[in-house]
Amino acid sequence: MSKLSRIRRRLPRFTGPQAVVMSAAGVLCAGAAATALTGRAGIATALLALLGGIILAALMLLFRRLARVQKAGLAAQRDLRTTVEEMQRRLVAAVERERLTAGDRHLELAEAIARVKQVTDRKAGSAQVLGLPREFEATVQLFQGFTPRAPMPSSGDFALNPTDLLELLHLIRTRQPRLVLELGSGTSSVWIAYALEKSGGRLVSLDHDGGYAARTRAALAAHGLSGIAEVRDAPLTPAGIDGRDYPWYDPEALADLHDIDFVLIDGPPAATGADARYPAMHMIEKRLADRATIVFDDAGRADEQAALAAWTERFTGLTREGELLGRHAVLAFTRPPAMAAARV
Repeated sequence: MSKLSRIRRRLPRFTGPQAVVMSAAGVLCAGAAATALTGRAGIATALLALLGGIILAALMLLFRRLARVQKAGLAAQRDLRTTVEEMQRRLVAAVERERLTAGDRHLELAEAIARVKQVTDRKAGSAQVLGLPREFEATVQLFQGFTPRAPMPSSGDFALNPTDLLELLHLIRTRQPRLVLELGSGTSSVWIAYALEKSGGRLVSLDHDGGYAARTRAALAAHGLSGIAEVRDAPLTPAGIDGRDYPWYDPEALADLHDIDFVLIDGPPAATGADARYPAMHMIEKRLADRATIVFDDAGRADEQAALAAWTERFTGLTREGELLGRHAVLAFTRPPAMAAARV
């Protein structure tokens, strides 16, 4: 019984119409053979002719079905070719968009490299030339961390160099300030605003030069950062400290600022007078949060070194941190508990 089952499984399976045709052919074959054996040649011939007609009709049906299958195959092949071509067009378009985006990034990087090359062409000092690889590496890291929505203003010269920017943004990412005060606006304003866009926070920049402040505002608007960063015009006015007047930003520009937890001191410029940045701590100390970070640019200059020494001696809770990379000093401010309680 199991052997018969195996034989049945191996036999081809026919549909209903195929089984009818096969049965009819078998009957005709048997009838032709029987009539031929009994001497009825005419009937046998007729049965064979009928069988041949059935076979011919079956072949015609088979050829028609094969033609339909071939036609359907050709249509499927055309559809597949159309789909593949559409996918190729989309892939090429996507690659082209990525290429254009990468081209913009490379253009910005090339401009930064060109500025670095200008320093070499001017026959800068050996220390500057030796620092070029470091500045180039910092530039690459800066653009890896952010994708600008418009061309970035250049760094260097009066602006923070790439190394200083890299450490500055690292401090903002790790300390996540809520209110950043920048004394002197420019390239750094755009970078800081991008960092605050990611971490959350607000930037207020002061600038004594109305034209420069307008350019910074335009750059922030081009990058879609005006909602995060604000540039205020703050002309220089005399600030009286210990019987001496210093040219410093108009205090009215700070009137509504409180709990500042991050400060970048990058102005006023040295060209405005000796000890131009010395008044900063005297003018902002009461507006700082109980814990704040202060970044003091150009800390290697004599006036700035003198200011740092005077500040750390005079202001309780102000200490100098170790710098990572750049030419600025990083200070930590912690208001003593008694003074913090008195502010409340």
